[in-house]
Formats: sequence, C-alpha cells, structure tokens
Amino acid sequence: MEQEYRAELLFRPHGTTVLIHIQNARDLGRFLSDTCAMKDDSGIQGWKEALADAIKGRSLFLALLVVVLNAALFAQVGKIVIAAGTPEGQALQPITAEPDPQKKLTMYEDFVRKFSSNPAAAAYGNWQIARYYQTVGDASKSLEYGDKALASAPRDLDILVMQVRTAQQMKDNSKVIDYAVRGAEAYKTSTSGADKQASQKSYQFLEGAAFNAIATENDDKKRTAYIKRFAAAFPIDTPELVAYAGKTLAANPDNLPTLLLLANVYTRDSNPESTAKAVTYAQKVIALANADAPDADRSRKLLAGAAHSDLGGAYIRQNKATASIPELKTAVALLNGQDDQAYAVAAYRLGWAYGMLGKDTEEEEVLTGAAKIQGPAQAATQHLLKLVKADLAENEHGKLSGRPIDEVENDWQRAQIPFW
Repeated sequence: MEQEYRAELLFRPHGTTVLIHIQNARDLGRFLSDTCAMKDDSGIQGWKEALADAIKGRSLFLALLVVVLNAALFAQVGKIVIAAGTPEGQALQPITAEPDPQKKLTMYEDFVRKFSSNPAAAAYGNWQIARYYQTVGDASKSLEYGDKALASAPRDLDILVMQVRTAQQMKDNSKVIDYAVRGAEAYKTSTSGADKQASQKSYQFLEGAAFNAIATENDDKKRTAYIKRFAAAFPIDTPELVAYAGKTLAANPDNLPTLLLLANVYTRDSNPESTAKAVTYAQKVIALANADAPDADRSRKLLAGAAHSDLGGAYIRQNKATASIPELKTAVALLNGQDDQAYAVAAYRLGWAYGMLGKDTEEEEVLTGAAKIQGPAQAATQHLLKLVKADLAENEHGKLSGRPIDEVENDWQRAQIPFW
C-alpha cells in the first residue's frame, strides 16, 4: 500500500503565492519530472536532489513542505516566503494532523493571527478557513475569508475558483464576474507554458462561470457592464465560448444577452471573419429588440443601443465610416441618460467615425460630452478630443481623416484600456 503524504510546495510567481498540492510519492515524482526539464540555474538543482532523495527514501512526512526556489524556476518566480523548518512550517504540522474540524478551524485562526505578517502564511491560513466555512454551508463567511486570502495571494487561481463557486452559491453575479476576470488576467499574464497547461481547466471553469453570470443577470446596466468585462478578459472565439453560447442558443435562439455578448466579443477582434460575425449578431439583436416598437421597454432599448454601438464599431473595422455613423447616432440616442459607460463607448466610436470622414467639428462636439463621463472610456476619449482640438486650432480640417483602423486600438492601449 502506498504511503500517503500531504505537502504543498509554495512559491511566488510575480510576487504571488502559489500552492501545488502533493499527496503521494507519485505526485512528487511527476512534479520532479516536469521541473527536471527546466534549466538548472543556481538554487534549483539542490531542491531537485532533495526531492529525489525524499522519494527514494520515502521519508517525507511534513504537513507543509516549503522549497526555496530561485527566480529561474518559472519566469519571474520570486522567493519562497516560508522556508522549511521555520516556525510557520512547524506550526502547520499539528493543524494538519488534527482530525476535529472545529478544533482545526480554531488552530488555523490562531495560525493566521500569529503569522499575519507573512503573506504566504496568511494566504494559506485564510484559504483553509474559507474552505471550512464552505464545507459547513456558510457562504458569506467563506467569501469573507477567501477575500482575505486573495489580499495576500491575489493571483492564486485555486482561491479565485473557490471564490467563484461561493459567489455562485450566493447568486452574486457581480462577484462571479469579478473573480473570473481576475483569474483570466492571472492566467493570461503567466509567463510559463507549464503554468498555463496546469491551470487550463480552472481557466475554462472561470470562463464558463462568467458566461453563465451574464446569461442569468436581469439588471440591464449590470449585464452590459459584464459583457464588456467578459469580452476584454477572455479570448475571441474560444471553443469554450462557442460551446457555452451554442448551448444557450440551442435552448433559446433568440436569447438577446447571449447574442449581444457574441456581437461585442467579435467586434473586438480585427479578423475580417470575426467582424462579419459581429455584424450578423448585432443586426439580429437590433431586429429582435425592436426598440422602435410601442411596447419596447427599457431593457430592449438598452440591448438595441448596445447592439447599434457594436454594429457601428464593426463597420469601422470594415472601414465603412459612412455606414457606421447612423448606427452609432442611434446607439448614442438610445443609451444617453440610461447607461453612461455604454454611451461613452458609443460616443467615442461615433467621434472616430466622424474623424475618418474629416468631420472634425462634429467629432469635437460628440467627444466633448463623452469626455466628461468618468469610466474606462474617459482617458481615450480625452486623448482623441485633444487631437481633434489641435487639428481645429490649426484650421486643418481633414488632418485626422483616413487614419488606419489600428490607431483606434493604439489610443486605447496608450490609456491601458480595451476599446473593442
């Protein structure tokens, strides 16, 4: 019978604690095999040999195995916060061995208080407390301690996945989106292919959870905001997104939030095929919402406004500025005073379309109002408005016309926010 181990390897990629759970010699062997393929920079070979000796001698019996890693283990990996044999590591041994959940909870609380100045210790302790409350069905307490864990380890996918599950239990779509987007950002900025491969299932779960949150959100303004965050955080046309959307549309082909999400996602992609898909989905939303109908309510008008905005954005992608302007003017009219953030994006796009046609006066007018709206679009709108005013001051109408479409994205990249 194989001897059971319980250990976690702690290291800090990008300054964040990550825990790899090792429960038996086979797991240790697999981890060692993976890492032996890595470059043996100083500080790495020693712990590899130590792990090999532990596996051969079957002598490992630690509640927490902490390895001091050189920054070369994974790209930009930092040092381990807790070293083997430290008071933190020793304190975890009796906690892990304690069979009574209530007593273990108290011990973890004492552990966190005692080692609160150690980020890894605080993250791990609060994480275990959050898991306890999740087990006993106290979702609110679990979310509270999970947030405390994330304060010390903000990029830990295991904790973020736990938080998403808890938020789902609480039917809190806002928190589901928040944790899912944070997880997507952590996943995308990982510089190690091995990290990405190991975390792929967690990433796919986060994407699906975010999609479901959008599909079940009843508040119009929140849903529109979620769609924007989702489209910015998750890649275009992933198989997972297509699968989620396909299931939703199979059950209800006229599901407006799903159709709008796809329109927005494809509008953000410069691939001509994606742009064509954006046009198709946006036009379908516009037709189904029928904002001009006497019985059209606020929800339908907001959906139509966002769809007109995406349709106008897609036409800009296709260098059809003339065709985009009526769509964007309709979007601005429907969204004005109803959803400031969606209005700001539509106004920015309308200003850009005017600029493509050399209509600087009209561009200045629409951008002036939008530039006052605080939010993600404000910095880019102010930047474009500054260019237009400089153009008008020099009395060189048309100077900004005919700009390549990638300058739209460049403006937003300079402001560190996504446009499409």
